[in-house]
Amino acid sequence: MNAAAIPNLITFLRICLVPPVVWLLLHEAFSYALLLYMVAGISDGLDGYIAKRYHYVSRLGSVLDPLADKLLLIGTFLALAWISLLPWWLVAAVILRDLLIVVGAVAYHVLIGPYEMEPTLISKLNTVAQIFLGLAIVLSMSIVPLPDWLLHWMVLVVLGTTLVSGADYVWVWGKRACRARKRGLR
Repeated sequence: MNAAAIPNLITFLRICLVPPVVWLLLHEAFSYALLLYMVAGISDGLDGYIAKRYHYVSRLGSVLDPLADKLLLIGTFLALAWISLLPWWLVAAVILRDLLIVVGAVAYHVLIGPYEMEPTLISKLNTVAQIFLGLAIVLSMSIVPLPDWLLHWMVLVVLGTTLVSGADYVWVWGKRACRARKRGLR
């Protein structure tokens, strides 16, 4: 096996963790789900470290890594909403934001041309807030019960960062599309 493929293999294995995590959450086996979260977190750090350290960065990896994160987060949020630990309106906001970004990216690619998608600071903050919320709920249900006010506050932070980061993507990429179209018309 080519050593440069190791980060992508680790990322693919992280994607394979999504169904077991969702299944464990749906069956309220929170301690085991927490264990798989830790494995996913370690693998996320490990594949990134290996890719950067040994210059094994690839286009496939740049797509697979955020896809693995998104699949785990969306799967987790759907499962937690299904068992009434997260509000459905929050899950809808998170999924709609992601769909908006994907549709916008496809439209940009079709109408304007290729691009390099780089996450913004608010988008990174949104991802971190989502990870902490999912982790906090699973942790609260398995090891350390957290106060309801804290979980409620975290829900509001995720909602806020979801809305702001979605609007930010529309604004930034809308401006880029307008500039690119103007350059193309000249």
